[in-house]
Amino acid sequence: MSRDALLEEIETSQLKADIPHFNVGDTIKVHIRIIEGEKERTQVFTGTVIARKGSGISETFSMYRVAYGAGMERVFPLHSPRIAQIEVVRLGKVRRAKLYYLRGTAGKAAKVKEKIGRKKDKKGPALVEDPALLKAEAPKEEKKPEVPPKAKVKRPEDETPKSE
Repeated sequence: MSRDALLEEIETSQLKADIPHFNVGDTIKVHIRIIEGEKERTQVFTGTVIARKGSGISETFSMYRVAYGAGMERVFPLHSPRIAQIEVVRLGKVRRAKLYYLRGTAGKAAKVKEKIGRKKDKKGPALVEDPALLKAEAPKEEKKPEVPPKAKVKRPEDETPKSE
């Protein structure tokens, strides 16, 4: 086994499978395990995702929030064992890949519009678990019999007077 294949195999075994699909602009809650001495507790960090970088085991995402008048930014490794859970609170409607412009804003300028009506998750399960149910519930289109076009009938007002 080559060195690259061995590294790739170890990396894939370390990847988390329970990560929900989220993008830049979404507001999420990250539950972080914090170890203080012999005690372990969970702390929740809620904020807006302003960037996602990397791929595989080294993928990270940056979050930003304003608390008590001060802006905070944290960078989390996506597949870290310290992250207990990630919850998507609301989906954001953005037109940028990185939202670094949110760093200096406050109030209404720091808001991200919410995406209304989502069809289904890209990575997550579909909204309807059984595709057979989806087909059964879908209304079937009925074929209408083809009607030949009507022949144009000449009416007296359509006729032009003939000159003799």
